[in-house]
Amino acid sequence: MSKLWGGRFTKGTNKLVEEYTASIGFDKALAEEDVQGSLAHVTMLGKCGILPQEDVETIKEGLQKVLEKVRAGEVEFSVSDEDIHMNIEKQLIGEIGPVGGKLHTGRSRNDQVATDMHLYLRNRVVELTDLLHGLQEALIEQARDNVETIVPGYTHLQRAQPILFAHHLLAYVSMFRRDAERLTDSYKRINVLPLGAGALAGTTFPIDRHFVAEQLGFDGVYENSLDAVSDRDFIVEFLANASLIMAHLSRLSEELVLWSSTEFSFVELDDAFCTGSSIMPQKKNPDVPELVRGKTGRVYGNLIGLLTVLKSLPLAYNKDMQEDKEGMFDTVATLTGALQLFAPMIATMKVNKGRMREAVNTDFSNATDIADFLVGKGLPFRQAHEVIGKTVLYCINEGKFLLDLTLDEFKQFSPLFDENIYAVLQPEAVVNARNVYGGTATVQVQAAIGRAEESLLEAKKWVAEHAAKL
Repeated sequence: MSKLWGGRFTKGTNKLVEEYTASIGFDKALAEEDVQGSLAHVTMLGKCGILPQEDVETIKEGLQKVLEKVRAGEVEFSVSDEDIHMNIEKQLIGEIGPVGGKLHTGRSRNDQVATDMHLYLRNRVVELTDLLHGLQEALIEQARDNVETIVPGYTHLQRAQPILFAHHLLAYVSMFRRDAERLTDSYKRINVLPLGAGALAGTTFPIDRHFVAEQLGFDGVYENSLDAVSDRDFIVEFLANASLIMAHLSRLSEELVLWSSTEFSFVELDDAFCTGSSIMPQKKNPDVPELVRGKTGRVYGNLIGLLTVLKSLPLAYNKDMQEDKEGMFDTVATLTGALQLFAPMIATMKVNKGRMREAVNTDFSNATDIADFLVGKGLPFRQAHEVIGKTVLYCINEGKFLLDLTLDEFKQFSPLFDENIYAVLQPEAVVNARNVYGGTATVQVQAAIGRAEESLLEAKKWVAEHAAKL
């Protein structure tokens, strides 16, 4: 029998079964983590006197050779060896002979694969958090350049009230800050070692799990062996966090698609992030945000897929759990690609400040301030609201905007109007009237930019600290 577990079997595996159940096609992505975990494991076996030190050194040297071959692309992974663990072990035995078979002492593929995924995902969380910080930086820089740029603010995709474009961008900075915080918080649940749980019940060998955890940089070990091999909460949590990040990227993508259209013409994306049409030479298509918007669905699907796999599994390990990896790998690739593109796309985006100002000057988004003006004169808000509704209707019928009206026209609707109404209705006045914490007034937005920069600087320390440990 060629299988490492074949002693109990009397016939070979059906080829279709072999192909259907093999995971090496995707879990080969865990090759480096598998070797990393094995190096710590065999070091512990030597420390605890479970293996002779001579064997330990031989195995470690063999694993290093296998790792070099993996990195050089010289390892040919085999479906007949099922998964990354068996493939690496076969490679090791090929390098150093039968002594390589001692590596698996005191562990199971169940706790081994869980360890590999913990190692893999903690690295990705640090990398993705760093990419999120890069996107925040790009948005903050654009906000700083547009702290005096006024743009219509929308509700229901209808113009509502004028705001600073910087204020709009900072809303996404806040979203991505929460995303980064969720990732960093999840790290403490990822950075727990399952190795030593064996297949489900632990092992009879006198191993030292805490030593392995220290070797691998884990903050602790799983308390329960059943939980250690069956827990995939950390992957579900990652997929949920990734789904929220993609939701925020998709919302921003939708706005970029709208803003770069002829109808809006608020921004122009750099040519490096757009494509053309095969038949219409005038076209400049915002393919990157469109595709990010589209790929959001596949990340959601990966989350729902894993939740569905886990929803009725008895303890402990089941083969169903092999389905935990492809969605995780796909989500990491999808999210990494999106974030790598978004930061430079935002950084190079050109803002059409004139077009934004033109839009603000040709709408009724300053209408609320007339109501506030009348309330300040003593008119109850509900009556003021009715007055402004009639004023706006009059403007629509006359083909005018509020600042086009004469004082006599204003007074048709209320005798409380006076010359001060024209100053109140200026876009700068409307924006700066919202001078409350978190509001769109220039002084508040400038302060918010400062806070965002300080928060980002502090958050980057976490990435630097944890990247240094990996």
